Amino acid sequence: MRNHTFSGTLIAAALFSAPVVAQDGPAPVAAENESVPGVSAAPMSARDLVTLPRLGAPTVNAAGTIAAYTVTVTDPESLVRSPRHYLIDLTRPGAKPVALDFGLKASGLAFGPDGAVYFLSGEHTDKKAESRSRVWRVSPGKDGRSGKPEVVADIPGTEIAGFKLAPNGKAIALWGEVPRDCPRFGCPDVAPAHLPGPGTGRLYDGADGFYRHWDRWATPGTPNRVFVFGLEDGKAVGDGVAVDGTDPATGLVADTPTMPFGGGEDIAFSPDGEQVYFVARKADGTEPGSTNLDIYVSDLSGGAPVLLTANNAATDTAPTPSPDGRYLAWLAMERPTYEADRLSVRLLDLKTGKLRNLTANTDLSFGTLTWTADSKHLIATAQKVLDTPAFRIDPQTGSVTELNLMAGNEAHIANLAALPGGRLLFTRDSLGAPSELYLADAGQKGRPLTDVATTRMGGLANIVTRRFSFAGANGGTVWGQITRLADQTGPIPAILYIHGGPQGSFNDAWSSRWNPRVVASRGYAVISVDFHGSTGYGQAFTDAINRDWGGKPLEDLKKGLEAALALDSRIDGTRACAMGASYGGYMVNWIAGQWADRFDCLVQHDGIFDTRSFYYSTEELWFPRWDFGGSYAQAREIYEKWNPANHIDKWQTPMLVVTGERDFRVPYTQGLQSFTALQERGIPSQLLVFPDENHWVLGAKNSLQWHDTVFAWLDRWLKQDAPE
Repeated sequence: MRNHTFSGTLIAAALFSAPVVAQDGPAPVAAENESVPGVSAAPMSARDLVTLPRLGAPTVNAAGTIAAYTVTVTDPESLVRSPRHYLIDLTRPGAKPVALDFGLKASGLAFGPDGAVYFLSGEHTDKKAESRSRVWRVSPGKDGRSGKPEVVADIPGTEIAGFKLAPNGKAIALWGEVPRDCPRFGCPDVAPAHLPGPGTGRLYDGADGFYRHWDRWATPGTPNRVFVFGLEDGKAVGDGVAVDGTDPATGLVADTPTMPFGGGEDIAFSPDGEQVYFVARKADGTEPGSTNLDIYVSDLSGGAPVLLTANNAATDTAPTPSPDGRYLAWLAMERPTYEADRLSVRLLDLKTGKLRNLTANTDLSFGTLTWTADSKHLIATAQKVLDTPAFRIDPQTGSVTELNLMAGNEAHIANLAALPGGRLLFTRDSLGAPSELYLADAGQKGRPLTDVATTRMGGLANIVTRRFSFAGANGGTVWGQITRLADQTGPIPAILYIHGGPQGSFNDAWSSRWNPRVVASRGYAVISVDFHGSTGYGQAFTDAINRDWGGKPLEDLKKGLEAALALDSRIDGTRACAMGASYGGYMVNWIAGQWADRFDCLVQHDGIFDTRSFYYSTEELWFPRWDFGGSYAQAREIYEKWNPANHIDKWQTPMLVVTGERDFRVPYTQGLQSFTALQERGIPSQLLVFPDENHWVLGAKNSLQWHDTVFAWLDRWLKQDAPE
């Protein structure tokens, strides 16, 4: 058995020996829990988590000399969130971030080739102007001062959801919800077809595909669409050219960016600005059962776009042209209808037409992709045993080299930007601390550029996280982590954290939800296990959960909990609760019937209670069809084999059930069914329903309520003699 011990905050503090400056934001809030034995510093509270400043992705000017970024701050009293923007000089080590004032509430910052910063805002310098989202620009000085914002794109009656600038500065792509029959960017007077009136009823046709998706009802015939406008003197000109084709009869009917989570990474200009590559999935009756995202290219003539990935019926995404215009790289899966298949790097030689799978022999699933400035290498990130490092990929040979950008554990590397001279700009976060911005010179470790939250985190009680491995199901190596307060004396109650997905991981990364540090700061030891089905351990390990939801994963959780208790004698395994969301919530329901006597309490968030009713009520049908081997009618035995509803006669453990009414992935009725089963059996239980949340809890006040409710439930069963 291998294990590694490290301190998230102590390592972060050591790394931040460079002269970075703490940025504006509220001071840490005193912990809201009682004192923890052995701990003198204030433990991190849920309010600390909710009000911590949050660093966004940086944008860099063409020369690679200046970066702009946004920090979202939360007022500690009202819990209202607002953005603050900064510039930082990348040419001077130790340069201090400079506050950037746009005069408007801005989002989506991007440097243009002209050196100006472009951004979206729903506000206007003219207070009498109609409220809607527009594209603006300012030309900032290095001191952060700028002139009056100038409107770049303003489409009457239409919201602009996002934009992307051509590298040559001659065009801008705008996207938003635009009726497919509309020849321009925006036809505000077109009545939605699914609202025929005279009542408020929504009418959907089975041929239209999704009628609801993730957390909102669909609007068939009004997809996300991209239009490209000329850009002259910083102003969008003309009516715009639809990249999906002007004629609905011959063009593409699809969402770009893709729904529900697509963004600017779905759209890329060629270096000369004469073509646009984009990701789309056809919007038709087969869409709820398809993962066939495709990459298209438009020559900006208004004609139908050309499909580049017709030979792959699985996912193709993240089109990334090389700066010299020779290649187009993207990420692709191989197996249709499987959302967690390995993402390999595909490379199309635009000169010869030759297509290659660059990483066919590398058992890593890449998540982001960018080119070096000289077009000689690709830089990508991928999960690898609890970390998410960066890798350099040779486009000629396909060789993959890990870069090791950080001293110690890589933790979670993200938002990579390759700069001239072989430099890399990136963010890094960990279980110990949220994201900060780093810059790595060629071949060197990253040095911190920001102190958005690190100094504040250093003033709170320190945690230690111990990585460990053990022999899990079928003798396979399984990894886990133990997170607790560094100075806490035992005995410490145990919390078994169960991740969602199920193809996911509780890797070494910061999260604003289900944060192990906050739970540990409450005086608990958080134990997470990357059971069979988790990501970061090769595709075969990820695939192992297929049609085996309650088998190997439960065995791994049992063995992992015992392995963790054997490693840390301070943890009191006789006082333990299990909690999880999504698949983790399913597993909590499964544990209630299969491991009923192990835990003092359970917390089940958005978990599947009945696999049959779940199949007929979820919106993305490819997910259950793949994981259970077909539709419910085709694979009834597998669905029922792993159905928690079939084992409620063995339920006995007190359970808190949490659900959101806007959750269409695991509809909130699954939580209601769990609560009904608990009530019928007289098991102590509570139900927390958020009418305005989806599969996640995102609102600041809702997050505080979630934490207060969960902590009260854990404390009730673990910090005193459990009531009968």
